[in-house]
Amino acid sequence: MKVHRVVLGVSGASGAAISLRIAERLAAIEAVELHLVVSAAAERTFAHELGDGALLSLEKLAACRYRIDDIGAAIASGSFRTAGMIVAPCSMRSLAGLAAGLADTLLIRAADVHLKERRPLVLLARETPLHLGHLRNMVSVTEMGAVVMPPVPAFYRRPESVDAIVDHIAARAIDLLRITDEPLASEWKGDADR
Repeated sequence: MKVHRVVLGVSGASGAAISLRIAERLAAIEAVELHLVVSAAAERTFAHELGDGALLSLEKLAACRYRIDDIGAAIASGSFRTAGMIVAPCSMRSLAGLAAGLADTLLIRAADVHLKERRPLVLLARETPLHLGHLRNMVSVTEMGAVVMPPVPAFYRRPESVDAIVDHIAARAIDLLRITDEPLASEWKGDADR
């Protein structure tokens, strides 16, 4: 069985529940080996949004967690092969660092490696409203090969809970890596879905 290494970067924007759900969904895929890097701001956001112990739950889902300042970690090298990386949530600071090529943290360095190696990189950019600098950074990383996926709810699916919204966003982000034979997010079948 082929093992897919996937890197999950978690930055300090709001949306801890999404990163936790992505990790849960990835951990449920037998062929996935999850590698995790979490910024200091993300640690604070996790505690605020999900409570004490939530970060530990995230860490337990990973094969390996790296320190944000460990620029010499395996995921900092293009020779460490992965199936892709998701940054969820992706703060505007992380987005700006990536757009400018400022790989001063392991999270940004690992994302930069995915760009230079032409591997899938999905950024769940989290901010609203957006100013021109945010938009230019999104264009820049898109031109470099990243997929910018703001975590926008699919209301056409008529979600019955916040958990349903989070789960759908997580599934769509993972599907962009194309590591499963079947998509995790249910396919829209047009008006027949209603």
